[in-house]
Amino acid sequence: MTLDAHDAHPFPPKPPPPRTVPADVAARFERLPLSRWHVTVRLIVGVVTFFEAFDQLLIAYALPQLRQEWHLDTAHSTMLLTVGSVGMLVGAVVSGRLADRYGRVRVIAACIGVSGACNLLLTLCTAPEPFMAARFVQGLAIGGEVPVAATFIAEITRSHRRGRFVLLYELVFPAGLTVGALLAAWLVPLLGWRWMFGIAALPGLLCLLVRHRVPESPRWLADHGRPDEALRVMARIETEVEKTTGSPLPPPAVPHPVTAPAPAPAPAPTPTQDGDRPRGGLRELLSGPYRRRTVVVGMLWFAGYFVNYGITSWLPTIYETRYDLPLSDALRYSTVTSCAGLLGCALVALTVDAVGRRRTVTGCLGLAAAALLALGLFGGDSPVHVLVWTSLAAVFFFGSNICLYLYTPELFPTRMRALGSSVGGALNRVGVISGPIVVGAVYAGGRLGAVFLGLAAVAAVGALTAGLGAEETAGRRLEDIAP
Repeated sequence: MTLDAHDAHPFPPKPPPPRTVPADVAARFERLPLSRWHVTVRLIVGVVTFFEAFDQLLIAYALPQLRQEWHLDTAHSTMLLTVGSVGMLVGAVVSGRLADRYGRVRVIAACIGVSGACNLLLTLCTAPEPFMAARFVQGLAIGGEVPVAATFIAEITRSHRRGRFVLLYELVFPAGLTVGALLAAWLVPLLGWRWMFGIAALPGLLCLLVRHRVPESPRWLADHGRPDEALRVMARIETEVEKTTGSPLPPPAVPHPVTAPAPAPAPAPTPTQDGDRPRGGLRELLSGPYRRRTVVVGMLWFAGYFVNYGITSWLPTIYETRYDLPLSDALRYSTVTSCAGLLGCALVALTVDAVGRRRTVTGCLGLAAAALLALGLFGGDSPVHVLVWTSLAAVFFFGSNICLYLYTPELFPTRMRALGSSVGGALNRVGVISGPIVVGAVYAGGRLGAVFLGLAAVAAVGALTAGLGAEETAGRRLEDIAP
């Protein structure tokens, strides 16, 4: 064996640890202080996610007018509500594989461009069939962008106070839902639903900003067999951080082998044909401890969004048809619930590092179940009671759901982090689809109390799942949580 002069030693040198460049990138991220660079990137990606959320909920506020204009019954109204969610389900699954193979930033930019174009098409629709086709394609883009963006933000963040940093970014999603609700409540009665979708088409131009201003994740580059590019991007990031902070960075910690996740060790990486990178993919995602993680977070995503969209998608229609409220009042009442949910998200963002992911999700879903149980048993006799109890429940189920955007990417290694997040997003969409369908079927039978009791039961199952099956990840490096 030939040794360099600086390696000379009477004993043979130890072989270098595997995956040296990914370990080096991780160590260099750990030394980066929060800076204007982080905030800028978070802002750009956050604006994209904001408008994807804005697009997602608009159909709920357009539906009362669409029902009248196109003479839709309950079955057709439910199809209009859920077809976009079917697209989101497909988009979530596909985007994870694409982002793990081709990069996070490319997928994010493509999704926002497609979503904006679909909003333009929606303004031109004169019948439900083309409207549903455009909503399905838009759903592909929305379902694809959200989990990939969450993955990207997690990968550029150090472990210290990662929860607050990521969730302050994730606040843009419920903020988009809230702003969409506020704008729709004002715009739909004044100008009609077409103007609402026309305005929502403009942010599609953000795809150009993302491609030119947001660097690819160095963790992904290093893991994807592009170490030189990963180190160049990492060096540029460090230079930007030094410029914005005005002081040199501390030396990175010596890269060390990752530790296995508790309570069971992670499966050993399986080499690919080149012997350098683990295979990742769906097979590994469903094996070893990753299988349990996938099942648990999938159930949490389903429960949280079944409850969320079971309520929010039908509230305007319930207020209008059950309590004979004018359209403008029905939309305003629904907006209050969305605003309450945004408050819950902010509270979780500020406390999740101290409380922990597991206790946050467990507590939020449990309290949401209690509020919905009280509404189902005692509070359905007036629109004000529905407003109060659904708003209280929204504080908690919005808080749980936003925590999952932080928690899910932490549970999986870089080689399949986007895929793991997208599988969680897919179960999210199953909840988004089935929640409105189930609520619509129960509500069509005139059983409003049963609607809220059923939603309470789903939230309670989610709380039990988190309490018994979730692992804690707060304060740990991504590479230590998921080797």
